[in-house]
Amino acid sequence: MAKIRKGDPVQVISGKDKGLQGTVLVVYPNRDKVLVEGVNRVKRHTKVGQSARGARTGGILTQEAPIHVSNVMLVDPDTKKPTRVGFRKQAEDKSRPDGTTYQVQRNVRIAKRSGEDI
Repeated sequence: MAKIRKGDPVQVISGKDKGLQGTVLVVYPNRDKVLVEGVNRVKRHTKVGQSARGARTGGILTQEAPIHVSNVMLVDPDTKKPTRVGFRKQAEDKSRPDGTTYQVQRNVRIAKRSGEDI
């Protein structure tokens, strides 16, 4: 189960952008990397080409690059400080098409710092 997901507020805890906070844009679980808004900005040199409308694009673009998931921590919704992520089981009732109900166990992410649900 993923501890950091798309849309989570995170803070960088190591590297050149240490201390910056941003929102997770994309998660790459197979590479253990996340793309965070406004963090790890790099310059990309692009060739001049023609788009469908005839406009020429090219030059030096600045965009975010992925950062390793171990270098970011989730931001606690209460204290606005970085926190570790924990899980707790929560029972939920579900219903079948014939009308009967049954219980399932769901994992709910919690902030270790405050104990609040994320």
